Amino acid sequence: MAQKISKNFSRIGENIKKIRQAKKISQAEFAQLFNLARPSIGAYEEGRSEPKIETLIQIANHFKISIDVLLTRKLTISEIYSFGMVNKKLDEVHQVNSQTGSIGTEIPLVRISHYLEYIVNINKADYINGIEKIKMPVVNGNKMRAFEVNGSEMEYQQQGLHHQDILIAKKINIEKIEHLTNEIIVVIHPKNITTRRLKSTAPSEIVLSADDPNYPDLKIDRSEIIEIWQAEGVFSTYLNPPSRLEERILKIEEELKKLKN
Repeated sequence: MAQKISKNFSRIGENIKKIRQAKKISQAEFAQLFNLARPSIGAYEEGRSEPKIETLIQIANHFKISIDVLLTRKLTISEIYSFGMVNKKLDEVHQVNSQTGSIGTEIPLVRISHYLEYIVNINKADYINGIEKIKMPVVNGNKMRAFEVNGSEMEYQQQGLHHQDILIAKKINIEKIEHLTNEIIVVIHPKNITTRRLKSTAPSEIVLSADDPNYPDLKIDRSEIIEIWQAEGVFSTYLNPPSRLEERILKIEEELKKLKN
């Protein structure tokens, strides 16, 4: 019997319903997408049954949502719209570049759904040459990579990196990472592709921290590090609200204007 996910940890039923609402898909249409019976979708949404793990993987890949987010977070309609917007924007970039021949360098894009595949094939030139590319106005694109951000540990008070943002990064020699303390880096290691801030380094390990203080620090043995990339920029469809500091500055400016008047 295929493994199932415990109801205590799964919000899949609620999320399936919200995905359908956001995408304007009926239960019958949703079932047809994944070769399921229509009553099964109703059972998922009402919490009477749970999808098999194979179905969860299909849903996550189809809608380009991380499985951990799909299972552990209560998605909002706006989040689901934003997931689609990121991929739509990237498709538009590809289309414009192919039609206009715009100036730029093609950079390999590593999507969340391809993390494991990338780790396994990281040293195969044919694989790297064959993965999806995005064209960006950068110099020396051979040393650049684009990574789709997985998770929300680098987001705090709606600021920072959001899930499914596209991070543009340059390759760094692991022996020279000490000067990157407090910088955002992408670490490729056998267990995952991790995007966090470099907190400290030691001869045997590095320590990474999340911008969200609710996440504990993460230690990674140097011997397990395959590659390290330093964040250079980010492509996002999120409009971040002003930070608390920015809000205070705006209030001060407003008060100054009142005094002048």
